[in-house]
Amino acid sequence: MNLSKSIDFLLENAGAVIQYRLRKEILGGITPAEEEKWLAQIYALPNFKLVESYAKPNGFIGEGIHGFTNWRGVKFHQTPLQDGESAAKLLVYYGIPKAHPLITGLVSAYRNDDVLQEEYRNRPPTEYKGFLHRNLGLRQGGGLNTLLYTLQAMLGYGDDAPLRHFQEISLDAFAAMLQITNIEEITEDTRKKKGNFFYHFITEEKYMPCCYHLATLAYTQSWRTPENIKILARAINHINNDLVNETEGILIKGGSGYLGTLGALVRPILPFSVDTIGHVMHRRLLTEMAMTGAGTQIEILRISAENLREALEKDGILRLNYASEAQKKAQSGSKYNAVGGYGEVFLEPDYRKKTALDCDLTFWAVQFLTMLIGK
Repeated sequence: MNLSKSIDFLLENAGAVIQYRLRKEILGGITPAEEEKWLAQIYALPNFKLVESYAKPNGFIGEGIHGFTNWRGVKFHQTPLQDGESAAKLLVYYGIPKAHPLITGLVSAYRNDDVLQEEYRNRPPTEYKGFLHRNLGLRQGGGLNTLLYTLQAMLGYGDDAPLRHFQEISLDAFAAMLQITNIEEITEDTRKKKGNFFYHFITEEKYMPCCYHLATLAYTQSWRTPENIKILARAINHINNDLVNETEGILIKGGSGYLGTLGALVRPILPFSVDTIGHVMHRRLLTEMAMTGAGTQIEILRISAENLREALEKDGILRLNYASEAQKKAQSGSKYNAVGGYGEVFLEPDYRKKTALDCDLTFWAVQFLTMLIGK
């Protein structure tokens, strides 16, 4: 597909992050001098400087990971980027090189039990307990180490030998879905009440995929063989087309307590269309599926690519059919563009600019189609 109109629009209108990533990841041929120029502009952005200010001498960035913003009157996060997960993901989505001191220091902190002990000692009791039992929920997508392993993968270090076991777990979690036709085959009939819902629960020895398993596979290479990629594609197609899930939700039973799942992927995911608006991390999931190398073996990616080609046909700019300006504003980027656990990716630094949302959506379209079918 000819993406020249889309690329020309981005080259003329996009901010530093998209300009850099477009040249680095899609157009290619960026020289060291050009890379240095664009990275210098990114390092000067307010959100990068904010994340930089949250870095500690021990390498850890922010306060907690995917944790409480407030606890009994104590405000942990002055901005959304003070959450450790949001800070790490901003470095990823800004395209910061893995050798940057912020990233090497952060990965070192994630691998140092003394640093983690220091950081979690002053977190709320439930988070400190989560630190002490951080290996719980790896097979189902729960617990602190699921977060730590995935963030290291996203930061560029997931293929290191100590982390490859989590790639195997992540693939096995998807493969396990091919053995069942109903999610209740692997969950317990006894239900656990949480708020207004009655949750099924899954025990620790069983497998169930979550969005962090998908991200780990998207950002790593060691697991990739033609057969493994085929297994992943079949599993995602099965979840979308055949797996019955009538539960209100699923918790993980760990010891005498329960953990929440981190974005369980056991319900159908819609293909992209200009009318599919408001679904949690929708474009992000489609992107990460494409990053696995499964391509059009995953049916919703093939359909999404067809819908994107049609949406770009007129002038190369991707626009969604928002029902109102209020919905458009709610679904757009913000001052901090903090992705967190389940947010969409927005890269433009200033949403007062009229073309900001168009640039974010169009860059996603170019990135996605390039991975699926080439430039």
